[in-house]
Amino acid sequence: MILITGEILERIKIHGEKTYNEECCGAIFGTSYNNDRKINDILEFENEKEDSRQNRFLISPAQYNFAEKLAKEKNLELLGFYHSHPNHPAVPSRFDLDHALPWFLYIIVSVNNGKAENVNAWILKEERSGFTQQAIKVRAGARTRIKAGSEVN
Repeated sequence: MILITGEILERIKIHGEKTYNEECCGAIFGTSYNNDRKINDILEFENEKEDSRQNRFLISPAQYNFAEKLAKEKNLELLGFYHSHPNHPAVPSRFDLDHALPWFLYIIVSVNNGKAENVNAWILKEERSGFTQQAIKVRAGARTRIKAGSEVN
């Protein structure tokens, strides 16, 4: 089960709308216990893909390293990543399958004609044959706010 606040869910949707008709992307931070993942915050990234940004995204090694260091500094886990699908369903593409890692959570928001609609969560199967959809539960509660300008040593 994926536990997320309405406020964080809304931030993912707004990020997708803001970057439409290109894909947005960002990191997901929180905690995990057994099969539950509690999302405490997200961090927006700039899509580093130089071409095909309307149907591809790229998180650079520097962005990834920054996310790992920030998670450690904030005493959270880097749970995974989110991205948008402009004018396409919130389901993983073949490209998503080819570039995913089994232990990460992937949240996809469908943004149709500039309006965020469906949001789905996915985890890659161990044998990399596809994804398993995860239930999302919107929860109340406090969260840790991570700012893009946070310093990491």
